[in-house]
Amino acid sequence: MKSRINRIIQKEVEAIQNIPIDGIVESVIDVLYKRIHQKKGKLIVSGMGKAGQIGMNIATTLSSTGTPAIFLHPSEAQHGDLGIVQENDVLLLISNSGKTREILELNQLVKNLYSSIPMIALTGNEQGYLAKLADIPLFTGNPEEVCPLGLTPTTSTTVMTVVGDIIVVLMMEKIKFNKQEYAKRHHSGYLGKKAKE
Repeated sequence: MKSRINRIIQKEVEAIQNIPIDGIVESVIDVLYKRIHQKKGKLIVSGMGKAGQIGMNIATTLSSTGTPAIFLHPSEAQHGDLGIVQENDVLLLISNSGKTREILELNQLVKNLYSSIPMIALTGNEQGYLAKLADIPLFTGNPEEVCPLGLTPTTSTTVMTVVGDIIVVLMMEKIKFNKQEYAKRHHSGYLGKKAKE
């Protein structure tokens, strides 16, 4: 059992190490900075299923570290929540396959409102529809899932999380986000107390 656990961990580590370092993240940071911090827009993150859970984490972590972001459920968007979108926003759509119907539809709905909103695609499929539609396609490296069936999102969600963390850290550095600003956004709990020390 220990050797099997070690092998699973090793596969996850390898997947992280194979995330492309190709200059695309720098373009993402530039777009986020200009549209959110200079033009006062926000990042709208969306994904279905497990990808949506990762997207929610990315959005809330960015918000708590000085870059306004929200998670928009792609199905709820079709029932009125699309109204949250404003012209200076940025769209981050997450789909490992790049074929998720609800995400592709959301992109079209947002573009119908404001055609100039840039769309960043976080995906494992360089040839997928989402990547081809994206203004900035951000790839995860498309690792093989550690799930024994090769189906359950496992390794793919690990690399999505890491890419999200990279964006968070680089944005914090870009805007020179400090402990005092963190404390203003995270008042309660252990982290709130620690930020005020």
